[in-house]
Amino acid sequence: MSNEQAEVLSIFTRTRALLQGHFVLRSGLHSGHYFQCAQVCQHMDAVERLAELLLAKVRSAGIVFDTVLAPAMGGLVIGQEVARQAKVRYIFAEKENNVLVLRRGFTLRPGERILVVEDVVTRGGRVVECLEIVRQAGGNTSAVAMLVDRSAGTTRFTVPAVSLLELSFPTYAADAVPAELASIPVQKPGS
Repeated sequence: MSNEQAEVLSIFTRTRALLQGHFVLRSGLHSGHYFQCAQVCQHMDAVERLAELLLAKVRSAGIVFDTVLAPAMGGLVIGQEVARQAKVRYIFAEKENNVLVLRRGFTLRPGERILVVEDVVTRGGRVVECLEIVRQAGGNTSAVAMLVDRSAGTTRFTVPAVSLLELSFPTYAADAVPAELASIPVQKPGS
């Protein structure tokens, strides 16, 4: 583990954003570990540092963007901080009839270069929805930037992706939860 990854993991641990127990993830999968990024987002020094590290990784990959787009709720705080540090426009997508859409008068210009920023990705459903929003609006998604890739790099998008942490905690379908995990009361904390 690199020094940067150790620092990021330390931030999540210190702020109690990395939980252990029995959780149902947004994807519907069960896991013994859960990233509750709302916990880290209470600490603006931690948010600032995570955004600084994420933005440095984006820039070192040569990714250029005009606007940050984040899916609500998880990506809101980190997306805004990345945009603030990069001094670019920030918008977010939110659910309407269970589908992510741009609301509140947000629009994209044809060809506008977009960085999609998310907190934690397991299967990437909300990121894929954001990629589709950008495509339909005629924008260009430059990349996806995430704090934590729970798939350890196996989730693929149609654009480059960077993350601060790639971890692969085991996940299970609801009908395949191991007995030791099933014996713990299930929680669905929300992202």
